[in-house]
Amino acid sequence: MRTIDSADITTAPKRWSIIAAPSNDRETMPQHSRLQDLNSWVDAVAARTQPDRIVWCDGSDAEYHRLVAQMTDDGTLLPLNQDRYPGCYLHRSDPDDVARVEHLTFVCTSDEEDAGPNNNWMAPDAAHAKIDALFNGAMRGRTMYVVPYCMGPIDSPYARCGVEITDSPYVVVNMKLMTRMGDAALARIERDGDYVKGLHSTGTLDPDQRFIMHFPESLEIKSYGSGYGGNALLGKKCHALRIASWQARKEGWLAEHMLIVGVQSPAGDTHYLACAFPSACGKTNLAMLIPPASQPGWKIWTLGDDIAWLHLDDAGQLRAINPEAGYFGVVPGTNEKTNKNAFDTIRSDTIFTNVALTEDNCPWWEDKGEGTPATDWRGNPYSGDGPAAHPNARFTVRATANPVYSELAEAPDGVPISAIVFGGRRKQLAPLVFEAKDWHHGVMVAAGVASETTAAATGAVGVVRRDPMAMKPFCGYNFADYWAHWLSFAERSDTLPRVFHVNWFRQDSDGRFLWPGFGENLRVLRWIIGRCDGQLEARDTAIGHLPHEADIDAHDLDMAPGALETLLDVDMAGWDAEIAAVGEYLDAFGARVPDRLRETQLKVRDALKAVS
Repeated sequence: MRTIDSADITTAPKRWSIIAAPSNDRETMPQHSRLQDLNSWVDAVAARTQPDRIVWCDGSDAEYHRLVAQMTDDGTLLPLNQDRYPGCYLHRSDPDDVARVEHLTFVCTSDEEDAGPNNNWMAPDAAHAKIDALFNGAMRGRTMYVVPYCMGPIDSPYARCGVEITDSPYVVVNMKLMTRMGDAALARIERDGDYVKGLHSTGTLDPDQRFIMHFPESLEIKSYGSGYGGNALLGKKCHALRIASWQARKEGWLAEHMLIVGVQSPAGDTHYLACAFPSACGKTNLAMLIPPASQPGWKIWTLGDDIAWLHLDDAGQLRAINPEAGYFGVVPGTNEKTNKNAFDTIRSDTIFTNVALTEDNCPWWEDKGEGTPATDWRGNPYSGDGPAAHPNARFTVRATANPVYSELAEAPDGVPISAIVFGGRRKQLAPLVFEAKDWHHGVMVAAGVASETTAAATGAVGVVRRDPMAMKPFCGYNFADYWAHWLSFAERSDTLPRVFHVNWFRQDSDGRFLWPGFGENLRVLRWIIGRCDGQLEARDTAIGHLPHEADIDAHDLDMAPGALETLLDVDMAGWDAEIAAVGEYLDAFGARVPDRLRETQLKVRDALKAVS
């Protein structure tokens, strides 16, 4: 960590790029032209925001502990019970700053059509002017931190770098946990020359002056007025999905809202699956699944719980890396039954945000299964009225703390993907699992992914919300162009992964789940792997290939008679309406929708009508 004080800023602004060294033992910044661009940008940001001092972050453990101590002293972080939760701290955010703000998140492209109807749009010049006015003097009295980071293994050809400038030490320590941050990232930026520029200030935390703006054409992000992770940790959704999806289309790869999981058989063979699910569909649970006792010898390895970057190698094999190095997860509902691995992961060296506290200063959240809340997430005595932890309370922790972490998460070449799995929460209609007939059909299935809302979330039950590829909040450009990019992979490889759709949430007429879920989902993954290996046959239906009932291992499961048959049934009339609704959804994206996607949707429609 190298510091520059206000005297340097006010009297010799051109010295910043010389003495603001990114490591403690370096007195001058390397004068390589690629770093001169970075220095010039830092100069310009400092001139606009007017911080009292500038700190270049080196990403060291010592730096992390210094910042934690600083925030403990000023009350930004509260130490938790260090006997039971060693190295753990609580952060309480402003009550008006507790989640992503999609309505204030913009994709700013020269042509509005390039952003698409799936994004809020603002012209780049207008967007820069609007948010830059808020940045004027925004860091007076504060420290400006310069945070170089790498998304992906530091030596991977698939990784991409960024630099976030922020006035929040909370952001810095979270970026330390979530990314490969510091001198190694800076060295890669110097070598490659390319990086995403991210500028963030918590500002005044005024909800009326809060914007998260993305400029994909210039690889820039500007975020003002929020300290919440999804709005402030710019390496995560902002870079790794919105900006990266734009980069991926330009460079020929995919940036996706997907977990990466390794499934190892008793014989020692491992298949890697990339799986995309909208919220509340069991994504983290699947990434850290624990095989039940009924499935002896099977193992699960977590490579990523949230984001996957997918590239074709020279042989046409689709390979994946996890660009992140940590987890920023929703903690309510996490317990030894729902996700024991996650529960164990966050027992030490974790930053909790907006959880409740017990009398003995341990973190508490709804459905934790132990302890009693004494103080709510706002810091007030808990009265028992309403949730004690915020429903979007979070944990941030290094991925290496996960008991089933795979060291291949650091493999520069990533892992080969056998199958891509999409899913949604549907109490009716969608079978437990089915396979797309080919890549083009798989893209159509993924474009129509939907989940049903619940009364707790929306005030209405069963409302179908489309979330293509689980990317609706995160795709950085027009969905129609995004689908065309997905389809283009069929022209570049004849060994693409098989594509599947799953639904763990089918219910009977009394609202009871037909499938037990959780660890038992391994039984479905086994069928998927069997299809990838060519070991299992399937029933050909209008919507795709479905399992024969005998090929889903259901022995010893506590299921109602006929439940498995219902789970694998295809309601032709219901699917006829579903495919028509998918067509209407595609129509909303106009002339840019690829002809091949429309043709595939119509082909499925006609196949359904032929058998209905």
